[in-house]
Amino acid sequence: MLFNISCRRFLILCTVLIPPCVFGFSSHGLPTSSFNESFVRLFGNDHVVFLDDEGKSVEISLNRSSGSGFASQLTYLYSYFSASVRLPGNYTAGVVVTYYTSNAAEHKTNHDEIDFEFLGNTGGNPWTLQTNLYGNGSTGRGREERYALWFDPTQDFHAYSILWTSAWIVYYVDDVPVRVVQKVDAMGGDFPSKAMTLLATIWDGSDWATGGGRKKVDYKHAPFIAKYSDFVLYGCHANPAGEELAAETCGDIAADLNTFNGLTAEERGKMENFRVKNMMYSYCNDRSRYPTPLPECNAGGKSS
Repeated sequence: MLFNISCRRFLILCTVLIPPCVFGFSSHGLPTSSFNESFVRLFGNDHVVFLDDEGKSVEISLNRSSGSGFASQLTYLYSYFSASVRLPGNYTAGVVVTYYTSNAAEHKTNHDEIDFEFLGNTGGNPWTLQTNLYGNGSTGRGREERYALWFDPTQDFHAYSILWTSAWIVYYVDDVPVRVVQKVDAMGGDFPSKAMTLLATIWDGSDWATGGGRKKVDYKHAPFIAKYSDFVLYGCHANPAGEELAAETCGDIAADLNTFNGLTAEERGKMENFRVKNMMYSYCNDRSRYPTPLPECNAGGKSS
C-alpha cells in the first residue's frame, strides 16, 4: 500500500485504485515560526522571556507572583500545530504546563478546546501528560486521557503536535501518535468545530493537578520554567467567529488537512504500543463515570 503520500497529487489514485484511501499526515518540511511572527504575550508579561535574539525559543515561568503564557496572533479553523517543549525539573507538584487550542475568550458559554496538559509531580517522580477536548461548551463531558512518557521531559526538548481537521483529531509526541479521535455523528457539537487560538501557559493547579489536589505547589522551588521552541502553525486563518477564511492561506492547506483519513498501519502500530505501555487513564474505560461510554469510544469512531 501507499502511505504518507500527498493527497493533492494522488487523491484520484488513492480513491480509485486503492480504496479506501488511508494514510498519515506528513509534517516534514513545514516551516517553523518565531515568537514575534506568530504570538503575543497573554499574561505574566515579564515571565515570558526570549532565549535567543531571533525569538525562535521562549520560556514561560511561574512563581508566587504570577504564572504566564502566550497566544497566537491569529485564529485558525482546522490546523496542524507543533512545538518542542522542555518541562521544569525537580519538585513540580501542582504545576500545570499547557499547549492547547481554545476559543473561550470569544465563546464564553460554548467554547471549543483541544489540550495537551502536563501535570507536575513531587521530586523524583515523572510528569503526567493529559489530553482532553471539548466542543460547544461540553465541559460536563470531559474526555481526559493520561499517560506516562517514555522519556524524561525535563532533560531535553520534545515535540508535541495536534492535527485537527473537520473529522479527526490526532495528538502526537515526537511524531508518535498517542491518541486519535474520529468524529462520529452521535458526538453532535462535542467535536471542536469553531475557529480557535493556539496557547501555551504555566500556572498553579494545586487544587487538582497532582494527587487529586493533595500535593500543592511549593514556591520554595520556584521559579518553575517551561521552554518552547520549533513552532509550527500550519492552518487556515479565520476571524474569531470562524468566518472569512483567508483564501490565500487556505487552498493547499485545506487540501492537505481535509483529505486526511486516518493513520498508516505503521503509525497505528506505534500508537497501540504506546497506549499499552504508557496509558494510565482513559475516560472510555471509566464505567463509574460513564456507565454508557461516550459515542466515539465505540467501534465506529473509537477514541484510541
